Amino acid sequence: MAEKAGQAVEKVASAFKQGTVTTTFASTATTLEGSQYLQVATVKQTEVFTRKDEASVAFGYIPLPDIVVQATAPVTYTYYVNLNDRWDFKLQNGVIYVIAPDIHFNKPAVDASLITYEVKKDSYLRRTHEAMDNLKSSITYLSIERAKTNIDLARDKSRTEVETFVENWLAKSFADGKQYPVKVRFRSEAPFNGESPKKD
Repeated sequence: MAEKAGQAVEKVASAFKQGTVTTTFASTATTLEGSQYLQVATVKQTEVFTRKDEASVAFGYIPLPDIVVQATAPVTYTYYVNLNDRWDFKLQNGVIYVIAPDIHFNKPAVDASLITYEVKKDSYLRRTHEAMDNLKSSITYLSIERAKTNIDLARDKSRTEVETFVENWLAKSFADGKQYPVKVRFRSEAPFNGESPKKD
């Protein structure tokens, strides 16, 4: 690992001045992790997806009763950052500030064997099975939309995982890597208080 980070670099501070940290992190971290993605958080939830089906006749002047159908399903969301995306490292006042790639997610894993469907509001004037079929066909789309909103739930855990990963990488790659605390923010987040926009 020391060879990959550069044997001539003995301290983190000198590595920053030479630009070595940024240029070696991606390839070394990818090798260390064994893939291009660093899994940072998993969120498991029992989701309730509801579909309200509205209709009317007489060119829209006469509304028909609504149909409401619902699906309940256990869903697992897995979040990751791409090790080969852009990473920015900055040594400032004895703290290593890391701007990490934004959080992404894999396709949500819906446990199809445990999905339950329910008609919450029925109508004899409507075809309930069509509304239910539409709900079933939209489960994947709905879970992806929910995964986007759940990124905030995974953010703190993801930040902790990335900080630990970078701290371990620094400790293995540099003689004094353990001496520097690491603070991580994701690229779309606002800068930390006290973080200078000026790069070292």
